[in-house]
Amino acid sequence: MAALEEEFTLSTVFLGAGPDGLLGVEQSDKTDQFLVTDSGRTVIHYKVSDQKPLGSWSVKQGHIITCPAVCNFQTGEYIVVHDSKVLRIWNNENVNLDKVFKATLSAEVFRIHSIQGTEPLVQFKGGAVRGLEALLAEPQQKIETVISDEEVIKWSKFFMAFRYPVLIFITEKHGNYFAYVQMFNSCTLSKYTLLLGQEEKSVIQSFTASMDRKFISLLSLSSHGCIYETLIPTHPSDTEKNQKVARSLLLKAVVSGNPRNGVALTVLDRDHVAVLGPPLPASKECLSIWNIKFQTLQTSKELPQGTSGQLWNYGENLFMLHGKFLTVIPYKCEVSSLAGALGKLKYSQDPGAHAMPHFVNWETSQEYGLGSQNSEQSRRNLRRRKIEVSLQPQMPASKQLLSAIKKDSEKHIEVELRKFLAMKQTPDFHAIIGDVVTGLLGRCKAEPSFYPRNCLMQLIQTHVLSYSLCPGLMEVALEKTDVQMLQLCLQHFPDIPESVTCACLKIFLSIGDDSLQEADISMESVFDYSDSAQEEKMEEQTEILQNGFNPGEENCNNCDQELNEKPQDATEEITSCPVIPKRAALFENATMTLPGIHPPTLNQIMDWICLLLDANFTVVVMIPEAKRLLINLYKFVKSQICVYSELNKIEVSFRELQKLNQEKNNRGLYSIEVLELF
Repeated sequence: MAALEEEFTLSTVFLGAGPDGLLGVEQSDKTDQFLVTDSGRTVIHYKVSDQKPLGSWSVKQGHIITCPAVCNFQTGEYIVVHDSKVLRIWNNENVNLDKVFKATLSAEVFRIHSIQGTEPLVQFKGGAVRGLEALLAEPQQKIETVISDEEVIKWSKFFMAFRYPVLIFITEKHGNYFAYVQMFNSCTLSKYTLLLGQEEKSVIQSFTASMDRKFISLLSLSSHGCIYETLIPTHPSDTEKNQKVARSLLLKAVVSGNPRNGVALTVLDRDHVAVLGPPLPASKECLSIWNIKFQTLQTSKELPQGTSGQLWNYGENLFMLHGKFLTVIPYKCEVSSLAGALGKLKYSQDPGAHAMPHFVNWETSQEYGLGSQNSEQSRRNLRRRKIEVSLQPQMPASKQLLSAIKKDSEKHIEVELRKFLAMKQTPDFHAIIGDVVTGLLGRCKAEPSFYPRNCLMQLIQTHVLSYSLCPGLMEVALEKTDVQMLQLCLQHFPDIPESVTCACLKIFLSIGDDSLQEADISMESVFDYSDSAQEEKMEEQTEILQNGFNPGEENCNNCDQELNEKPQDATEEITSCPVIPKRAALFENATMTLPGIHPPTLNQIMDWICLLLDANFTVVVMIPEAKRLLINLYKFVKSQICVYSELNKIEVSFRELQKLNQEKNNRGLYSIEVLELF
């Protein structure tokens, strides 16, 4: 399960973003601070929690910054390159970039890479890489060319793999793409050709990558809106040859083909990716999170002011240009499960609780008691509450609940569970619920007489559980023939195996009516069915006159002659449903939460079924059992025609009267008129 939280603008200062957006957003040595480089002359240092800049530096008029500024995590200094070859290094104390350290290099720089745990690396446009210290010792040293002629670097990323740095970069030449992997622990450079299928011949618009022990997972977003994955080994078998790696389709049609402002892709965790781009050709820009494990769309947010097609991800915060201002959208990604991918893990919040925002908006903070005249009183109240809490040492409710499950009675466990569920949810809420269910089911198996069904019912309704998380729950309910709990599981668990569903159906069919009458089963799914059945029964017993017309008169009687040719003592056929309402409630509750962005509605499904019936109408007519139905339908249609005909006559008469009243103008004369309707 993934969620996008409320966005906020990092700065209301207009950024000098060019037609291609910003040069980059890079993390500083403080987790809450970032360096933003525009496409012109300026580097701005932002603090996210305060939503304001801490510093700003610009190069002189006539110069231009050509790669994003980064932070040297070993020294806390900042590094930037302008005019492709001039390297500058400064810190927060410096005000003017013209007076800071300067080094002119012998080759053009593609970008500077800097991550925690190692020194910064300078990557040149020819593919060669130098450590910052070695480069500063001899700035004019000769830089070799690694890539071939007309080969252009499109994207690169720097990793730390088991304490050793790894660099991967992608190049393009005449529509062909190549991946280079440089392992700095063994000083090896491997080249791979990305094989594209005939149906995959399209421009690759965005790259992102993640790394595990054996492979680099390279994800690419093509111009026709599909995401592909390429697995590149971290320990190649032959580093001398140009090896070939194939792409596999990971997600199809996540954005529209040929978008107006470009698209972007970034990895959030092992199972989730964020995609920036319009979902349909005519739609607005949209930020969406996809689960690549189950191939489902988790959440999305429309960006009506448009974007630059750039996306950065740091510490559960997504950075992008929304319009012309830098915007931050916090996100959350839960551990991937089938229930979460299908959107069945729901989060509840106390409606009376007033949620505190993640980042303080100082203009509207008075509603939370910040910066107001009552701030001193608020601080005193806060100190008093802290003292009260400190004077009441108590075991946490979750530990009390888990302790009670082991030895206490069902009633006491139910009380402790209510206490726990009434408290504000903590980040470990899902894990605690799983431990509680595991403890209850374990004691059920150890003690056959122990069956806390009320507790289990409450836990199911928290929308946290799924079949894959607690398969033993439905097994216990099947053993106990607990149809109410089975019905609840079928309504809340999206990942129930077919075999378990069949076992539930067998119980629903085999259980006696007397047992069902005593069971407390939800009847919402058959409420309308019961009412309509009662109405049909009343219509059969009572002859209804509508608008003064009797459908049994004149020409509507002839169609019943064949049906009325029966023996006098024949009893009237009485049709009744063989399934009682409570058993029907176990069968007819169909959820319409279908997967996909635009699932079909119930009306669309019914229209499709009707088309199938229309195509086989001749077969239906030839069935003997359908004869009575067809005759009744024919009689009903003719009666409606008669009613509508009479109504049409009345309507025409009223229209003629209206015309007469409009034409006459008696001008105050007295008259009496008699109108006859025929």
